[in-house]
Amino acid sequence: MISSCDLGGVFVVLLEKRWTFTHLSGGRHIYVYANAPFVCSTLSLNTFNMLQYFFGLVYLSAVLLYVALTGTHADECPLQLNPQRAVVRYNGSVAVNCSTSVPHDGIEWEASEGSVPMSSSVSLTTWTVSNLREWDIEPFCYINPKDGDQCSLYLPVTIYKTPDSVSISTVNHIGPMKERNQYELQCDVLNVAPVQYLTVKWYKGQTLVDQTVFNDTIKTPVNKTATLMIRPDRSDDGVQYRCEAELKLGEEGPRPPPKVTSKPLSVEVYYKPKHSSSIETINLSSEVTLNCTVKANPAPTYTWDSEHLKEKITSSVLPSSKLSPGNYTCITTNSQGSDSKVFIVRSTGRTTFWAIVITGVAVAVLLIVGYVIYKCKSSPNSVI
Repeated sequence: MISSCDLGGVFVVLLEKRWTFTHLSGGRHIYVYANAPFVCSTLSLNTFNMLQYFFGLVYLSAVLLYVALTGTHADECPLQLNPQRAVVRYNGSVAVNCSTSVPHDGIEWEASEGSVPMSSSVSLTTWTVSNLREWDIEPFCYINPKDGDQCSLYLPVTIYKTPDSVSISTVNHIGPMKERNQYELQCDVLNVAPVQYLTVKWYKGQTLVDQTVFNDTIKTPVNKTATLMIRPDRSDDGVQYRCEAELKLGEEGPRPPPKVTSKPLSVEVYYKPKHSSSIETINLSSEVTLNCTVKANPAPTYTWDSEHLKEKITSSVLPSSKLSPGNYTCITTNSQGSDSKVFIVRSTGRTTFWAIVITGVAVAVLLIVGYVIYKCKSSPNSVI
């Protein structure tokens, strides 16, 4: 049944218990859409006056405000879906119940797969598909209430597919990286759907360092690439990066969210030698050594420079047998650069020895002199 009324040039049409508002001015169409329970109808006006136009818009605004404030509960379709959203793995099975608590003349499911014929003898009908492969499927549950017109509920369906593979690589670079240079890592995710739920996570060791999300609304499988810029330092030598493709499918999705992780990418970093200190002072003893060992990649070479050395030494350590008091300079070099360290060797140990000897001799001399004086004073022939 269709009825209509003309209020100020704004035509209000009741179509199957749903209101629509349309205004046409001078052949130019002005459409006003309301929320869920409204549909649109088009009528033609050849003339209107400004007063009717004004009051018509005032009335229309009041009606739309009323709808916004009161909601549409009076016209809600008396159907319940369980679950209200279906999340299904590609080629997986699905089952969703549609039920009602009101008297009706028929309830049914309509879908390109798994349709259920209308029946008036049940209050619950189930849409089932054993192997769901249709990415764009749109199931609807319909009901013909005895006290009302036919209505329906749409079931949102998300079909997902985990990636065939996830791999990580460097972009335009092969081999070791150099300290403080910038490099780009790439994560390739193949054949995943739907991409709008995809998150690519980047890990450095066990630490999450970045993540990439996608906004594409395409439902079918696609290939996606995410990138990460890094600037490694010497502490990153040997560290492993990996990327992980995760499908965050919402509350109705599987727990934990399905994910596929790449194999780790080990990073080798080249860096120059760098000593923790440039000067070190050491007291000479029989146990002392000069250790110039330092971390660097590639492994460094060592050279020593001192006026006390009579031969070329390329080891990182000088033993005490080759040492005399003085300065020794160690130069460490690799393909990334060089660094040097000066060892100052002092003869503190020998000075102490001679100080003890001299002190002992002095004490002995004093004792002898004291003894002689004492004997002289105690002799009977001594003269005072």
